[in-house]
Amino acid sequence: MRVLVTGAQGCIGAWIVKVLLDRGLEVVTYDLDPNPVRLSLIAPPETFGRVRIETGRIEDTARIKALVKDGGITHIVHLAAVLMPFCQAEPVAGAMVNVIGTLNVFEAARDAGRNVRIVYASSSAVWGPREAYGDRMLSEDDPVKPATHYGVFKQSNEGNARVFHATNGITSVGLRPWTVYGVGRDSGLTADPTLAMKAVALEQPFRIRLTGHMDLQYVEDVAETFVRCLLDPLDGAFVFNLAGDIIAMNNLIDTLERLRPGAGRLISAEGPEVPVAYKMDDSRLRAKVPGIPKTPLETGIRRTLELFERLRAEGRLS
Repeated sequence: MRVLVTGAQGCIGAWIVKVLLDRGLEVVTYDLDPNPVRLSLIAPPETFGRVRIETGRIEDTARIKALVKDGGITHIVHLAAVLMPFCQAEPVAGAMVNVIGTLNVFEAARDAGRNVRIVYASSSAVWGPREAYGDRMLSEDDPVKPATHYGVFKQSNEGNARVFHATNGITSVGLRPWTVYGVGRDSGLTADPTLAMKAVALEQPFRIRLTGHMDLQYVEDVAETFVRCLLDPLDGAFVFNLAGDIIAMNNLIDTLERLRPGAGRLISAEGPEVPVAYKMDDSRLRAKVPGIPKTPLETGIRRTLELFERLRAEGRLS
């Protein structure tokens, strides 16, 4: 078994690589950046030698196909993507990465000459704003109404995955995270809750650029969920909601103050709400794949603060 992780140098990718290595699996990473900066924050340096690091662009069709076919890849975790603000500003470039890149991964699996299973990152951005649905929990049966190019691209990937299973028998699982938080999450607007925790560890002021509610999901849980879906013997093209704990940003600040007195004077929040419904039902995922973890929000925040504080004490937190 050999697992390819695309976008492996991102936050979720780093934690997934750690989970795979902890299971003793063979890992190949593919990213523009060969430097495992985020992995170095959460795993000891000796683990890096167990990873085969490949660099390149996800839009490079020939490169992806050769890497999967010639590299003996049997499983793929596909995370390579650009985030919502980039896709809004440059939709063509965003589609090249988020849609064409995903098609490359599925074509590579189709042409590998062996069965290749795929787990890929979709997104809760396939939902429209909360007002489009009313105040209720959303299941995978609800219509998606994305309000951003990023969400439309993720919707397209879900549809293409279904077609690849229907026509080529490729099994896949698409997961729809909302706001993932934890050490290593440092880019994108919804990184701000994590950046606020980092600021508390550094005893520095920080303004969260969003208000309203978010569904916060602890990164270690998210990584474990991706890996469990990858290894589960599901057959089909599945898409699952991924739910954590819903919290308003002012209540997040209150939680930080309770865990680290004085944090409330450092952290503030102002700005718009994320235009994505945040009440999701993930019971279908939990029924299909056993052992999906869910760390209580306060526990996850405490663990994140403690790891940031340890990195600061070691002089590794800029």
